[in-house]
Amino acid sequence: MTDPAAPSWRKPAGALAICLLIAVWCVLVASLSGVVGRWWWGLQLLFYVGTGIVWITPLKPLLVWMEGAGAGDDAA
Repeated sequence: MTDPAAPSWRKPAGALAICLLIAVWCVLVASLSGVVGRWWWGLQLLFYVGTGIVWITPLKPLLVWMEGAGAGDDAA
């Protein structure tokens, strides 16, 4: 049995995963700026607002995993 007060490795691993997700997403969106820059300003606005919101989608399961007990844990 593990000590419930012991720090979990999930939080630092999850924080690193979040930073990597943000970095990869930024590079992906920035790489499209040449194409998106030629669009009408209204479409650019929709694109950047949409891509600014969509990256949040995978965070909820990651945050739940960081906080909760998973199948590999010895939580009772």
